[in-house]
Amino acid sequence: MKSLVEIAIESHGGIKRWAELDSVTAHLNLGGALWSLKGHPDMAGETDVSVGTRAQSASHYPFLADRARTSFEPNRVALERANGDLIEELGEPRGSFAGHTLETPWSKLQLAYFGGYAIWTYLNMPFVLARPDVASEESDPWEENGETWRRIKVRFPDGIATHCAEQTLYFDSLGLMRRHDYDVDISGGTEAARYTGGYVEAGGIMFPTQHTIFPRQSDNTPNRDLVVVSIEMSGIELK
Repeated sequence: MKSLVEIAIESHGGIKRWAELDSVTAHLNLGGALWSLKGHPDMAGETDVSVGTRAQSASHYPFLADRARTSFEPNRVALERANGDLIEELGEPRGSFAGHTLETPWSKLQLAYFGGYAIWTYLNMPFVLARPDVASEESDPWEENGETWRRIKVRFPDGIATHCAEQTLYFDSLGLMRRHDYDVDISGGTEAARYTGGYVEAGGIMFPTQHTIFPRQSDNTPNRDLVVVSIEMSGIELK
């Protein structure tokens, strides 16, 4: 019998096809309350992003009103001009969030770090589960909106920059991911639930094009009265 990890990966296009890729690019339209809360309301709007599928990397362009380009890796984040000239950089960016709460504003480099690791995580799901350094196990199913979703508990190693070490993924009867729970460690451990939908096929891989992130409440339900982040994706291309 196939494991839920195997079912999920096959339903999203299969590990063989994913292993042929080096990067995923997409056009994003961003919304939600987080950007103003963190002091960067101009993050809302349209941008393009490219993420690696092997080494962890990401780049947004244009980034904020000055139309910089971001360069994200787990241990370094930078802002560059369109021609590649360095504007500013930050080594070991994770440590710069020490003592932060949900209300603590972010610098541009901190925002670039968050945006880089978050979109890398989202676009590499669920294929990241096939990595030997990522541990996962199926947990109890979850009932929501008249559906039963199977769940996977995931544990990421220290070498992967992501929201938190332990996260939970929810899959529907077709093996497609419908929900993703995590705590945002760099923002005071804020509890979040990301809902996904609007799946499209691009280059043999299935991607959700609609992402809506709500606060996660103590009973594991979302507070749908507040959209923390919304992401609409289009123009997905694989290389």
